[in-house]
Amino acid sequence: MMISKTGIVYREDFLKHDTGLGHPETHRRLVSILDKLGDLPTDRFEWIRDFSGASNEILSIVHSKQYVHSVQKTILEKQNGYLDGDTVFSNHSLIAATLAAGSGIHLANSILDGQLRNGFALVRPPGHHAESDFAMGFCVFNNIAITAKYLQGKGIKRILILDWDVHHGNGTQHMFYDDPNVFFISFHQFPFYPGTGSESERGIGAGFGANLNFPLARGSSESDYLKKFERIELEMEKFLPEFILISAGFDAHRDDPLGGMNLTTSSFELFSKKIMDLADRYCGGKVISFLEGGYDLKALAESVRIHLEVMGG
Repeated sequence: MMISKTGIVYREDFLKHDTGLGHPETHRRLVSILDKLGDLPTDRFEWIRDFSGASNEILSIVHSKQYVHSVQKTILEKQNGYLDGDTVFSNHSLIAATLAAGSGIHLANSILDGQLRNGFALVRPPGHHAESDFAMGFCVFNNIAITAKYLQGKGIKRILILDWDVHHGNGTQHMFYDDPNVFFISFHQFPFYPGTGSESERGIGAGFGANLNFPLARGSSESDYLKKFERIELEMEKFLPEFILISAGFDAHRDDPLGGMNLTTSSFELFSKKIMDLADRYCGGKVISFLEGGYDLKALAESVRIHLEVMGG
């Protein structure tokens, strides 16, 4: 019997990560999404609230032990402040960040065990800017990179990471830059924060060629993105992914206050269909999607809803 359910991992702890008044990465992002997902059919979606945070051992598969210790010590001792210029923490941020990192591990196990077809991590703080030894861009731990490395430890040999956040996923790229078995692909506004993500960044050593950046000019539209998807399909014919991970940022939406792109909610529906088609073709639909950016509350909620509807068939 075909496994048809999409798991949605969520905990109220994510709302308690307090970034303060005026910060764009606010708990209201998740509140707006939750309001839009209340009527998802239970025959196709399963809400998962009982899962563990990532252990220090798990966090350290991509982050340095010194960094993990430093984050824990800083948050526990100071209770609120900044880990970098725009990565705010409060007294509950360590719990939220550890749970966000653990969300992908839970989904990975559930998919590999045949309990779920695919999954969505409805989490904050986001992750793709976090480097191995420092926080960056609202991100504390790199949620998607941790899951990719964990999957490798479970015997998955070829993993595709697709990042369509408006900002380049610098942390994820750097963690697998020399790894030929993790194919990292990023669509992003360029030049833009964080400054990485040029076409020339292709990987190093054995990983050369398994890193593909599509830097797009401010104001790029759906058609500009779709031209690049043809290249992805050609690359995947050679790579043959066994599992697909998505850094699902929705800040390339035309209504987003932080980005400068011209995508619509239906653009994300189309992208979701394309990546799910690839997943069905190559890896039995095995996909985990992680919430990254998206700062217009209405556009974010609508885009997540349509992304999930595609994932849920």
